[in-house]
Amino acid sequence: SQLDMFTDHVDISQAFVQGELLPGDGHNGNVYISSPPGYEEDSRYIYRLLKPLYGMPSAARAWHTTMSAFLEREGCETVGFEKSMWRVVIDGHRILLGAHIDDFVIACANRPVLDAFRKRLLEAFEGTYEGPLEHYLGCEITRDHIAGTTTLSQKHYAEEILRSYGFWDILPRNTPM
Repeated sequence: SQLDMFTDHVDISQAFVQGELLPGDGHNGNVYISSPPGYEEDSRYIYRLLKPLYGMPSAARAWHTTMSAFLEREGCETVGFEKSMWRVVIDGHRILLGAHIDDFVIACANRPVLDAFRKRLLEAFEGTYEGPLEHYLGCEITRDHIAGTTTLSQKHYAEEILRSYGFWDILPRNTPM
């Protein structure tokens, strides 16, 4: 809010299968699987994977390594010791990027620079532009550019908890101190 940055939300589709297999995966860098249950195929066949699959122990690391390599090619560097926060300066404009697995928040005070960066990200990885940031990791985010404020709320989550324990319809009472 203080820097009056625009914030966009990008969701990468099936992120783990967009990663590259890591050199240490499998036998000599090759990973083989048999046919999945219920798939009618000759049991003598096995398949060599070209991409990681969900459920592979190294799938998340493979995705993070692939995503990190793209961001490094874009000139990004991590922020401190945090491996999911990135920053880069493009044409004199700072871009901040936060990644949680396949959800990205991209912030920049210059809309055209932000749009160009987001476009390159979505050209590199199949995904969708979810629009200006309104929801992220269970939080509702409300921006007021004129007032320079950002409000984070978990109203929906709190309501869900109250409803699940039967407290939603209980009338509040003043408790004397």
